[in-house]
Amino acid sequence: MTAVNPTPGGVSRRRLLSRGSLAIGGAAVAGAALGAGVGAGVGRSRAPGGEGAPPSAGLGTATEPFFGEHQSGIETAPQASAAFLALDLSEGVGREAIARLMRLLTDDAARLTQGKPALADTEPELAALPARLTVTFGFGPGLFRSAGLPHLCPVSQLPGFRVDQLEERWCGGDLLVQICADDPVTVTHALRMIVKDARPFASVRWVQQGFRRAAGVAPSGATQRNLMGQLDGTVNPAPGTAAFAAAVWGVDGPPWLRGGTTMVVRRIRIELETWDAVDRAGKEFAVGRRLDDGAPLTGTAEHDPPDFDALNERGFPVISEFAHIRRAHVADERLRILRRPYNYDGPPGPDGQPDSGLIFVSFQADVDRQFLPIQRRLDEMDLLNEWTTPVGSAVFAIPPGCAEGGFIGETLLGDRWL
Repeated sequence: MTAVNPTPGGVSRRRLLSRGSLAIGGAAVAGAALGAGVGAGVGRSRAPGGEGAPPSAGLGTATEPFFGEHQSGIETAPQASAAFLALDLSEGVGREAIARLMRLLTDDAARLTQGKPALADTEPELAALPARLTVTFGFGPGLFRSAGLPHLCPVSQLPGFRVDQLEERWCGGDLLVQICADDPVTVTHALRMIVKDARPFASVRWVQQGFRRAAGVAPSGATQRNLMGQLDGTVNPAPGTAAFAAAVWGVDGPPWLRGGTTMVVRRIRIELETWDAVDRAGKEFAVGRRLDDGAPLTGTAEHDPPDFDALNERGFPVISEFAHIRRAHVADERLRILRRPYNYDGPPGPDGQPDSGLIFVSFQADVDRQFLPIQRRLDEMDLLNEWTTPVGSAVFAIPPGCAEGGFIGETLLGDRWL
């Protein structure tokens, strides 16, 4: 029996969106349409989980909203696994083609985050457990140039810093896709669907995959630990507060960005072998906090405010002038950044040395006003610089969210431009 495609209108819409982007676009989408028919037929005959008992409530089946004033994946409680995908637009892909691409990506991301297969998904079972999947899009400076809108770009690549040893393979990108979920299979499947959608329009520049504690291992809302054992993100603005809105969403950017934000991605290699050689007192001195509970050296609990005026019995500051928490400290809540980092761990080299570190991710209303002053202080003298080296760097504008039927980026690329 011939499988019947249950969504013929959707497939023809996809063909229309992709048409004209590149010479190969039509062929790629035609193949995707065939896959949609096959995948839909398989999906109807199988239970969402494939086999076995249904997953525990609130784990695999949990969803995060896709549509809304802001994109998800920012104010969302961080998930356990992440993939960061940077794409370079192909030559000749201009404003109209970028808008078609974003319609495609928005449509599939909205489906996947709700546990529904992407339109051309040949493995719909892999989409059935969204595990709080979020897909967040960002625009790099190159996208604005390709769209003929460089004057509307609110971000630029960061200046060079003394501590940087940047590698081109981890830098830049025209379009950023942040994919986060509490299950690595969900993340991997969503990444593959997004790359397939983008293939007629762009090429992959880099992918960085990261992780935190698995869902359910640590208490909800607990600050994550990086691979140095340090609690990372203690002074983040609290979601849902006025301080969060002022620091992250802002109101002073270009009109098209209202409800959006900016994003910095820094890949930071950690020299774990030399860090391991430091005694606990030395590590805590460098950080300015105790490693076991994250309390500042002048306090008793993680969220105690540090006392930077406190002196020890010898008259020296208890928290060193060069300790990480002093150099990163921002008193004004409106000028803080939202840290949403992930650990990474690559295969060791032939000599057994680890390739491990931090995918530092921050969101802030204004990179120049919020992120750069902090980074300059850290670059000048942060004791942790002895063990950390930035090897990748990229900056993106994060468009606002959209309503159902719209697409991410429509405030910049919408019909008024087409």
